Amino acid sequence: MAVNLDKPGLWKQDTKSSVDHYNKWFMEFAPTAFRNTRIEVTSQVEKAIIDANDMLALSPDLLRSQPGILRTLRMSCCPPLAVDRLVGLAGASKSLVGSMEEGTIALRRKPEDVTLHLARILTVISKLLDPDIFVWVPEGRTPTPVERHRASTIVADRLTGAVANPIIRNAQEKRQFSVIETYLTHKGYQKQQHPPGLPLTSMSPGTFAFHYSAATGDTSHHVNVSIDVLIQPHVLRPNKLPIMVEAKSAGDFTNTNKRRKEEADKFKRRKPTYGEDVCYVVFLCGYFDSGYLGFEAADGIDWVWEHRIEDFDQLWTPEP
Repeated sequence: MAVNLDKPGLWKQDTKSSVDHYNKWFMEFAPTAFRNTRIEVTSQVEKAIIDANDMLALSPDLLRSQPGILRTLRMSCCPPLAVDRLVGLAGASKSLVGSMEEGTIALRRKPEDVTLHLARILTVISKLLDPDIFVWVPEGRTPTPVERHRASTIVADRLTGAVANPIIRNAQEKRQFSVIETYLTHKGYQKQQHPPGLPLTSMSPGTFAFHYSAATGDTSHHVNVSIDVLIQPHVLRPNKLPIMVEAKSAGDFTNTNKRRKEEADKFKRRKPTYGEDVCYVVFLCGYFDSGYLGFEAADGIDWVWEHRIEDFDQLWTPEP
């Protein structure tokens, strides 16, 4: 039985309700998340500035010992440098810069090669270091504590947006899981992780699990993918497989339309393993318009809205 994919007359109003639902949560959560992140990032930036001898001693050895400091250095430039822009200006290895953004430098790289690329990066950083932020650098003097903190705050403001967004996404995922858990618990379900070595058809009735790693694909090529939520109804479905749920949230329409093929690809990969009648739905909260919904429906993917979570009841057979 279809839940929402066959009801296009409801899509427009559901989108409005979903946007309102997401925005209400965002307005309550985002300011606190941004403020807390800004405080933490400011402290990290100030430490980075001190470690760099107040930007007066930038060296390959510093980057080698603290590769994660590169993010602070990029945001200390005028204008702030995106990763690709820095790579292009410095003629540096994109993979090296990418690994430094993650806080590491690959050990397989030759030391002399690393030193060369780090020197190129620092040449660009030194030329573009913002003199209106680091007012003491042109004068070659030590900053006052007030000057250092002010510079740290400005650079942290530049960094906080990028850092806060993943925090908000992670918090939304946790909240969606919490909403699902609360709903299922009230329906008499128990949270119980299914052993990875056992077939999904042996999952205990009336249980659910989060972040289950399942093999997908055909017999010649298996790929492990994470299933956000598994729900095994009290009354088993004919194929005895649990319901597979992908939790999705989005704060703008552009992002959802860019990524709308993700669910279709995951759905197709699961069919060879679990059959054509696998029950796979997405749990939606936020900015999902008719374009996105039509794309999902065309691929046979159904969905449950967070603002109307009781639609889950349509996915299982009522108990006798």
